[in-house]
This record gives sequence, C-alpha cells and structure tokens, in this order.
Amino acid sequence: MTAITADLVASHGLSPDEYDRILKALGREPNLLELGIFSVMWSEHCSYKSSRMHLAKLPTKAPWVIQGPGENAGVIDIGDGDAAIFKMESHNHPSFIEPYQGAATGVGGIMRDVFTMGARPVANLNALRFGAADHPKTRQLLRGVVAGIGGYGNCVGVPTVGGEVNFHPAYNGNILVNAMTVGIAKSDKIFYSAAAGIGNPVVYVGSKTGRDGIHGATMASAEFGEDTDEKRPTVQVGDPFMEKLLIEACLELMSTDAIVAIQDMGAAGLTSSSVEMASKGGVGLVLRMEDVPCREAGMTPYEMMLSESQERMLMVLKPGREDEAAAIFRKWDLDFAIIGEVTDSGRLQLDWHGERVCDLPLDPIGEEAPKYDRPHTLPAAPAPLGPVADSKDILADLEALVASPDLASRRWVWEQYDHMVGADTIQRPGTSAALVRVHGAQKALALTTDCTPRYCNADPREGGKQAVVETWRNITATGATPLAITNCLNFAAPTNPAVMGQLVGCIEGMAEACTALDYPVVSGNVSLYNESKATGGGAAILPTPAIGGVGLIQDWQDAVSTALPAGSDLWLIGEARGHLGQSLWLRECRSLEAGPPPPVDLAAERRTGDWVRACILDGTVKAATDLSDGGLLVALAEMALAGTTGATITLPQAETIAGAAFGEDQARYLLAVPAGTQLPDNAPAPLQCIGSSGGDTLAIDGHGAVSLDQLRIAREGFFPTLMAR
Repeated sequence: MTAITADLVASHGLSPDEYDRILKALGREPNLLELGIFSVMWSEHCSYKSSRMHLAKLPTKAPWVIQGPGENAGVIDIGDGDAAIFKMESHNHPSFIEPYQGAATGVGGIMRDVFTMGARPVANLNALRFGAADHPKTRQLLRGVVAGIGGYGNCVGVPTVGGEVNFHPAYNGNILVNAMTVGIAKSDKIFYSAAAGIGNPVVYVGSKTGRDGIHGATMASAEFGEDTDEKRPTVQVGDPFMEKLLIEACLELMSTDAIVAIQDMGAAGLTSSSVEMASKGGVGLVLRMEDVPCREAGMTPYEMMLSESQERMLMVLKPGREDEAAAIFRKWDLDFAIIGEVTDSGRLQLDWHGERVCDLPLDPIGEEAPKYDRPHTLPAAPAPLGPVADSKDILADLEALVASPDLASRRWVWEQYDHMVGADTIQRPGTSAALVRVHGAQKALALTTDCTPRYCNADPREGGKQAVVETWRNITATGATPLAITNCLNFAAPTNPAVMGQLVGCIEGMAEACTALDYPVVSGNVSLYNESKATGGGAAILPTPAIGGVGLIQDWQDAVSTALPAGSDLWLIGEARGHLGQSLWLRECRSLEAGPPPPVDLAAERRTGDWVRACILDGTVKAATDLSDGGLLVALAEMALAGTTGATITLPQAETIAGAAFGEDQARYLLAVPAGTQLPDNAPAPLQCIGSSGGDTLAIDGHGAVSLDQLRIAREGFFPTLMAR
C-alpha cells in the first residue's frame, strides 16, 4: 500500500486545501488509485475550476441549437433533418513536448468528440501559434506540428480545410495547437453520453490501453518548468488508421438502436469517460479492471484508469445486444470487451481480480469539483497611440507586410494537408472561410477560425468581441449566415490576477458579441497555465481566445470567394477612421506594439454584415473579403493575388496615409461587383467606389504601382525560406 504523503498529493497537482476536501468527501484517506482519479478530474483541463463561473456568462441558446456546452460537442440544426456537430480543443503542452504526436493526437481526439455524437467528420480546421520566427525551436516545432496534423487527418480521410498560423515571441516557450472538427449527422440520430439502465453492460472498444499519456490532463494543467523533456511519456501516441476503423465501426453500430450512451476516452481516459457517463446519468458504474484490454504487461488499475492511450471509446449497450456489437467491432479488427455494468449506487467502483480497489462517490468527483472565484484585475485602458511617423512609401510597406510572418502565404502549411478528400470542399484554405458542401445536397457549411491576440492583450474585452466578429465577418463574406461558435480559450496561470483579468475580460467581450450577433457558443475548451519557465521560453502567452465559427448557405453556388475578377468595380463599405493602434503596420513597419485596439461597434457589425450578405445572395457582389489585419491594402492585395487581375484604387480619406492604407477599423468589407453595377442605396454604413480591377499591378492614385508578380514573390517567400534554414 502506497503511503499518501504531502509530496505525493502535490505531485498529483492537488493543493492542500483540495486534499482536505477529498478527505471530507470520503470520510477517510484515499488510496493511490483514488487519489489519481481525483487529481485528473479536478485538474483545470477536466473541471474548469477557474473558469466555470465565468463561462456561464456566454450565451448558449438559439432556436437552431440542438445541444449546447456540456456534451462531447455542440450540435446545431442546419435544416432538412441534418445537424452540424462541432468543437475545438487544445493540445498545447503535448505539442510543445512532442510536436508530431502532440498535434496528431489533438486532431484524433477532437474527431472522436464529434463522431461520438453520431456524426461523420467532414472537415478539420486548426489555429496554431508559434514563437518568434527566428527562435531556435520555432522551425522544429512548426515542422512537427504541421506534419502531425497532416499525417493524422490525411490518413483518416477527413479534409483539413482552414485555419490560422501566427508567430509572436510570447509563444516561444509554450506554443498553441488548437484543433477543430465539424461533422454531419441526422438530427434525430444524435448520441449522448449519459449512462442509463441499471444492469446494462458497459463496454470498451477500440485500441488497447498502454502507458502513454498517464497524467496528461494534469500535465496540461500546469506551466512548463525546466523539465519539459522529462514529460515526454505524458504525450499520447496516435494511430490514424485505427481511428478510421473506429469511426466506421461506431457509425455502423449507431445505425442500430443498440447504444444507450457513448463517450470518447479523451483527457483522463477511462477515468473521465466513466465518471462523466455515470454523473450525467445519475447512476453508478462497477468496472472489472482485469477485463480492460491492455497492450503492455503488468499494467495496474492506476495506470489503466489514468492512461490516455488514443482511439478508445466507452459505451453502455442495451441488454442482449452485446454479441451484435462485438461482431461489428471485431469485423473492423478492433478490441471489444464487456468491462462492467451500470448500477444504482451513485459510485464509481473498480474491482481487480475480485478485490475492490476503488469505491468513490461520483458527486464529489464531478459535480462538486472545486469552483474558484479567483481574484482578477482588469487591465487599465491602454494609452492612446501617440504621434507616429506616417508612411513615406505605402507600396514598400505593403510589400513588407505581405512578406511578414503573420500575413505571408500559408501555402507551405496547407499544401501538406489533404483539403479535397471527400470531394465536398468548395473553397480551399487561403480564403475568408472554407466552404464544405453537405454531401448530396446544395447547401454548404462555411467554416473559419480566428483570433487577434495582440488586441486581447491590449484590451481583453474589445479583443474578445473582435475575435467573435472576425469569424462572423469571414463567414458573411462568403454569403453564408453565421450560426454558432466553438472556442478554445488559451491563457496563462489563472492564479495571477492579471491573467485572470484577461480571461474574464475576453469572456465578457465574447458574450457581448455573441449576444448582439445571435451567434451562440455551443461547445469549447479552456486551456490554462500556458506559460513557461523553461530556458529560452517566454513567460505568459498572449491571451488567445481562439474562435471557430460555423455558418450555412442554402446553395453553395451562391457563395463568393475572395478572388478578384476582372472587369469589376471595387466598393468599400464601413467607416474608415484610420485606426493604427495595435495594427500590424505599426508592428512591422514601426516596430511598435502600442495603443488601443480598434473599437468594435457590434450594432454596426450586424447592420453592415447583414447588408453585405444580402448583396452576395442577390447576385450583385461577385467577390468579397472583410478588412482585418493590414487593413485596406492588404485586403486588396489578397483579393488580387487570389484572382487573376490587378486593380487601381484611390485611398479613402483618413488622418494619415498609413491609416487610410493599413488602418484596422472594424465592420468593413471590400466588395467586387461587375463594372457599372450600382449597389443598393440603403447601405447602413459609408459606402464608396474606390476603384476597379484590371491590369497586372496594384496601382494607388498618387502613390504609384507595384506588380502582382512582385507582391506574389514577397508573399510566398516566408515559409519556404524559414523551413529551408
């Protein structure tokens, strides 16, 4: 019997106060196995103990929401008896320690969350943040993460259709790897995780359990120290071919009525799946640990319960359906084992060769997990941006911006992903939002991930709002109607009141934006302690509430892309104030990260976006993009480089030339319409024709011209040059 010491408790990530709570809940000392179960279930990764009270501020309901937060993934109604099921999650710490497997298993885990609900995955996206491009670890981490995402998604046969990749020194010691999956199911065939039916069999399916990933959830709930390499065994190892078999076997069994409940074995593995299924159902479980399929000799119940081996599921079946289910899983060459039963005890009871080695009440593990109202200090409003030397050559600045790490072409990244498998991808990576057709139908989903961490760092509330509206605009720019979001909230240590203030501010900004836009949150993930004390690492990351947006267009042929067509007039809608605070121009061309971010007017966002969408759907607008990083000229360059023609424009009026060219004012779109076409006269914001397409240059009245070839060379050079070092 292992003695439970203060050091052992601390090594499990539990505070003395939390251990006292365990003693009071049990009325006795836990054994090592029971301590391990509490440690993972009370980790930040599983319990959201620092964020739960604030997450409750997010709007989660709408007439089209079938399932909001609290299940494996969110579910929305997309008509015709179809549902879209989606979620985003982090795999940050594992990807820093072991980039290929960390990223690969992040993709595998989020796909399981989606197909657990009964959906066939149809699209993957990601949001990646790395340290400075010249940091010695960045190239290796970037190469491994991209290879892991591509290696897993490509093998499973789910297209990776969109995402974002950014660089900043704040991520030197703690990169972010956020993965999102979207699936399609019939709305009357959604599967949930609440166990039910006293005496019903509990079955284990998928891969065998190994020792990989033990304490993965606990590791993900602590900052990095000097011992990051020693944590390599806590990173899971994925097998995409096994995942593909598991998808097909689960969907085949789901076509019957044999399943009562189903849960992915994700973070905390068999512990979280069993505890969550029983807690949601208000029942108990008894599991026979000797029946758990293991791939390594001599595994203990402690190792089995805390293992995070991949490609595993836990199910409750209807009685008498075991043979039918076993035949399906064995046909797909997967393990199938009956490892326990549902009970009415309200307890998690584990037996090991006839001996009861764990007997825990479920409520303290799950529903009564700690919930902290941590002290938080909201940051002071950033000082106004002082005088900044205006641009002397906007075309040279434009070339520098499109060549910069945050705006350079991501072709090197997305060409490693299979974005066309399944034959339903309509718009591939590199556009405002990806479009994926619902198989066999005319309708399509518009999908995007977005966040501007530098805005969130300067003003968390405005940054939280902007992260939401950026996805809303990107979806709108295709012609689709934004319906709902998922999120992955990446922050540093919540025990730091300043960091906790960032989290609270961002959530409150997100809530305000989601409410104003009728754009509810249906799923998500919180990843805290993203900071590093490791040599060469930064301290805290920038606050990064990554948002994954999902929208719907009824006929994919009505959608538009960002590609600028020849023979078009270019119209700019939205107020141009020339806001340069926290802009990329300020950072890249003046080496400053200063001032407030651009303010977000949610009423203007709603009015302008709805008007733009209507103009797309009535056929007036033939190409569109919103204005964001880099402002007007970067948006114009991206449209031109995505198409086949240049353009000539006149800059709008602003206080400075740089502000007119590169200001990042919000609620703005650049629209291409056939030459001579008049836009409706009911525009809800300033609307002006600023030029037309044609030629092979971008020409700016009064400022000269730059060839598209020159811009293309500049934009395409960053990633190949970085990776060739």
